[in-house]
Amino acid sequence: MTKNIRIGLVGYGNIGKGVELALDKFPDMEGIAVFTRRNPEELDSKFKAVSLDHILDYKDQIDVLILCGGSATDLPEQGPALAKHFSTIDSYDNHNNIPHYFKEMDASAKKANQVSIISVGWDPGLFSINRAILESVLPGGETYTFWGKGLSQGHSDAIRRIDGVKAGVQYTIPIEKSLEQVRSGENPELSTREKHERVCYVVIEEQADKKLIENTIKTMPDYFEPYKTTVHFVNEETFKKDHKKMPHGGFVIRTATSGNENKQKAEFQLELESNAEFTSSILVAYARAAVKFKEDGKAGAFSVLDVPPAYLSAKTSEQLRKELL
Repeated sequence: MTKNIRIGLVGYGNIGKGVELALDKFPDMEGIAVFTRRNPEELDSKFKAVSLDHILDYKDQIDVLILCGGSATDLPEQGPALAKHFSTIDSYDNHNNIPHYFKEMDASAKKANQVSIISVGWDPGLFSINRAILESVLPGGETYTFWGKGLSQGHSDAIRRIDGVKAGVQYTIPIEKSLEQVRSGENPELSTREKHERVCYVVIEEQADKKLIENTIKTMPDYFEPYKTTVHFVNEETFKKDHKKMPHGGFVIRTATSGNENKQKAEFQLELESNAEFTSSILVAYARAAVKFKEDGKAGAFSVLDVPPAYLSAKTSEQLRKELL
C-alpha cells in the first residue's frame, strides 16, 4: 500500500472521538469525513462533518468506514446496511449475538464485494485472540476471562438508551475471591455471577420512574440479567465530577497441565486509562487488514480470529521478520 488509507467515521461519540485522535498516530491513514445523524454543524470535529443521509455520495472517497456506534441499537441496523456499500470495521460486543450479526454482515459484504471485520476491540478482540492461542497450545486446562475494574462502553451505552435516562455508566468489577482461586491453579467452575458484578451510576430525567429504570437495567438480557447488578442514582453534578474518565482492563488466564502433568499458567493483562482511546486504536489498526484483504481479492465478513497479525502492521513482512520475530 503506497497511498494513505482513507477513513470515514460513522458516529461521533466516545469511540468516534477516539478514532479521530488515533488517526494522528497512524501516518498511513487519513480521515475523510465524520457521518452523523446529528446536525453536522454542531460537531466539533477536525474532519468534515456530513449528514449520514449523504454517506453514499462518498463511496469513491473512502477505503474503510469505521462504525463507531453502540452494539445495542446502532450496529445491528447500520452494520448490514453500510456493508452493502463500504468495507467496514466495527466493535460489536454483544457476545451471545455475534454469530447472528456475523451472518448478516457476511451476506451484505459478499453481495457488495466488500470486507467487514466485526467485533474489533479488546473483548471481543484481543482477548478473543489470546483465548484461541492459549487454548490451542495448552489443551489440557481451563481458560478464564475477567474484566475490570473499569467502565464498559457497550454496557454504558445500553443504559443510556433506556427511556428516562439522561446519563449513565457501568463499571465491571471482578470478584477477587474467584480471581485468586484461578491464579492459584484450583481450576474452579465459576458461573457468570461468580466472576463479576456490575455497578451502575445513572442520572435520570426529572419525571422518570426510578423503579422502572432500575428493573429495566437489571433484567436486560445478556448485558445485566446474569450478573449481580447494583444501580446508584446520582445527580448530574456528581456524575460529571466522578464518572467522566474511562479506565478499564482485565485478564485472560489459562491454567493447564502439560505432558508430565507440570502446571502451566499463562496470563494476558490490560490496564487502560482510556477504554475508548485504546479500543479506537485497535479499530484503526484493523482498517489496514480490511484493505489488505480486499487487495487479496477477499470479500465478506471476518472476525479478529481470521486476520493474520502481519495484516495489522504498516511494516512489510520482511521488516516484521527482522524486527519482531
